[in-house]
Amino acid sequence: MASSISTGVKFVPEEDNFLQRHVAFFDRNKDGIVYPSETFQGFRAIGCGYLLSAVASVFINIGLSSKTRPVIILKILRQYLKFSFIRYKRKMKKKNQKSVWLQGKGFSILFPIEVKNIHLAKHGSDSGVYDKDGRFVASKFEEIFAKHAHTHRDALTNEELKQLLKANKEPNDRKGWIAGYTEWKILHYLCKDKNGLLHKDTVRAAYDGSLFEKLEKQKSSKISKKHP
Repeated sequence: MASSISTGVKFVPEEDNFLQRHVAFFDRNKDGIVYPSETFQGFRAIGCGYLLSAVASVFINIGLSSKTRPVIILKILRQYLKFSFIRYKRKMKKKNQKSVWLQGKGFSILFPIEVKNIHLAKHGSDSGVYDKDGRFVASKFEEIFAKHAHTHRDALTNEELKQLLKANKEPNDRKGWIAGYTEWKILHYLCKDKNGLLHKDTVRAAYDGSLFEKLEKQKSSKISKKHP
């Protein structure tokens, strides 16, 4: 299994990078890389069914993998443009300048997601709670409830959630909107209370990933009670 591949070095997400912490839960062996099998395991761990977990693991890893895997294009170009590359290096040396290393995106048939680069895969039509580096923007988080939580100050109804998604939608960004819609709907499905409300502290915990650990413990506890 791809998820068993490990460098032996435990990956620790940056403390102030909520997006890394959010995704790190799905890195089941803590090597900094999330394979489709780990995404599946993560969704199952928080209480999702087999079908939803399987579909999520396919679409998430295919959609995010190459975006989080930068490669050095110049190394490839050297094979085809060796003579030009040598001339370029000599020219830079005369000018006492360093070479320019061009960044691209790497493809792998295993569709791994590199947690440290997850900010590169941030989609549009979102709430803006994660900044461009994946850090938490408190003002944007508060804005969600200030603008859309009309029935209850610290919770969202299903209708208010729909309004939030509509407000977040950007022109010509179908993929980003679908990604955001799916994330919020799964969160609401898993975490709404008996009255159908999605509470503010739950949403906050989803952003930093601590919610997933809580859900996993709750599921494990239920299983233990059924099979003591």
